Amino acid sequence: MCSINECRKGNRFLEFYLEILFVLCLFFPVLHIFHCLPIFSVQGENKKHNPTTQKGISILIPCYNEAGIIKTSINSMKSLSYQNFEVIYINDGSTDHTFRLLHEYLKLEPCWKTSNNSLPHNLVESTFQSKIYPNIYVVNKLNGGKADALNAGIEYSSKELIVTLDADTVLTESALTAVNNKFADEDVVAAGGMVHVLQTKTENPLSKLSLKVNMLLRVQMLDFLKAFYVTKVSLARFQGLAIISGAFGIFNKKLLVEVGGYRSSVGEDIDITLKIQKYITRKENKKKKIVLVSDAISYTELPETWKDLYKQRLRWQKGYIDCLVQFFPFLLSTMFTKSVSFFYIVESFVVAVLASYVTAGIVIYLAIGDFSVSLLSFVVLYLLYIIVFNFLYDLSAIRQVKRYGFTFEKKSWSRLLMTIIYDVTIHRFVIMYFVMYGSVAYFFNRDWVKVARTGRNYESESDIAS
Repeated sequence: MCSINECRKGNRFLEFYLEILFVLCLFFPVLHIFHCLPIFSVQGENKKHNPTTQKGISILIPCYNEAGIIKTSINSMKSLSYQNFEVIYINDGSTDHTFRLLHEYLKLEPCWKTSNNSLPHNLVESTFQSKIYPNIYVVNKLNGGKADALNAGIEYSSKELIVTLDADTVLTESALTAVNNKFADEDVVAAGGMVHVLQTKTENPLSKLSLKVNMLLRVQMLDFLKAFYVTKVSLARFQGLAIISGAFGIFNKKLLVEVGGYRSSVGEDIDITLKIQKYITRKENKKKKIVLVSDAISYTELPETWKDLYKQRLRWQKGYIDCLVQFFPFLLSTMFTKSVSFFYIVESFVVAVLASYVTAGIVIYLAIGDFSVSLLSFVVLYLLYIIVFNFLYDLSAIRQVKRYGFTFEKKSWSRLLMTIIYDVTIHRFVIMYFVMYGSVAYFFNRDWVKVARTGRNYESESDIAS
């Protein structure tokens, strides 16, 4: 047993550590809440290049058992107001009716589409072209996972830019025009578009959001508003983006090939972003940058049940840990010289992950060990911090999204208020559990679990989750 003096020294050290941790927990939310404001916009962020030509864009859509959403995706691709683009659906060994539906909706015929033979992927059995939409193709291959399907899509693409979409992601009509404008800056090598919740999409997808959905979807909508309009806006200004969302990513094709394409993992979107961040640390690439295209808007379907939300968030956290392990030498060596590394390790790991474990550990210690007023104070303050700062984050996100031209439908403010209350009192603590469990589960099970599609017809405004 330790002496009284040794115990006191240990407690003082722990209290000092907790004070530092708590300061960090306060620092990052405050930083992002202020740094996302228009006054902190960086040079060139809002510049309109108005290019006279359209860059060629290849849209890659990996499909594994996407029968429930494929019609929605095809209808979205047909409505884009852009000329110089192609769409490549990669049927990744689907075992449902996805391939048959692609034939039915696109009237496919065999075609000869050449591969670049520069990235590894599973065997491609056949390629097809739509008779009625000549710019839409289907690559039919053996199953190899999402990263493998994206590598195959890159191989068969013929355009200068690559846009990667999930099968349940739909683009707004002007999204590709916004992408073309941003990539007129030759220093931009990769970008992320803005992503909203598909179930909240209205007839005015560039200005109105619906709250006529269940609570689980509304609280996820808040998550996305905070992630894209507060955190990502702030990180993009620091050149600290660690994730270009797999739901809507944009890349220079030559760069994707140069960095070796996608690595098969549970976090392929984080992996490719960090590969590119590592690439632009080279002296000869110091002017290259990753940006956020705020006027390129997409909508993606989100889980409507707790079971599917659990699957999704667990996969996200496993993906984060996977890339932490994979890129740890790079992140550690550049932690104080490159903002992406600093935010990835200090904010995402120390504050988001370690602080959750520390708090849970202290609660358990207080329950079964010696009572400590200082430790109890930390727990109370930390829980209060979660509630207060997430409340401020919610308000900041709602205000911020309004600056970008979005409002909620009339008579929906009571739903929004109830969602905020639910978010800060319940949902935040559920997310803490997902973070803690997913961080450990990665070391025991790295399976990629697919979230079920709703099969909803999003062409009908009345057919939404309620």
